[in-house]
Amino acid sequence: MNFFEFMFVPMIVFLTIVVPIWITLHYRSLNNSSRALSDDDREALEEMLETVDRMTDRIVNLEAILDADRPNWRNQKEGDR
Repeated sequence: MNFFEFMFVPMIVFLTIVVPIWITLHYRSLNNSSRALSDDDREALEEMLETVDRMTDRIVNLEAILDADRPNWRNQKEGDR
């Protein structure tokens, strides 16, 4: 019995059972790891949220100033300004 005949059945079992499970688990773990945010991404997201909060406050303040200065500014058309 030569080496090829000796390894034929274990190779078939390996290729039909182990390899598909291995590939499935490998890509599943890659998919799960790509869903999570990295620390850098989380920091960038927090910074963007802080910027959005500051911009929202600025817009509210500017609208309050415009409401006090020109009460009907929201109802005016482009040509009326």
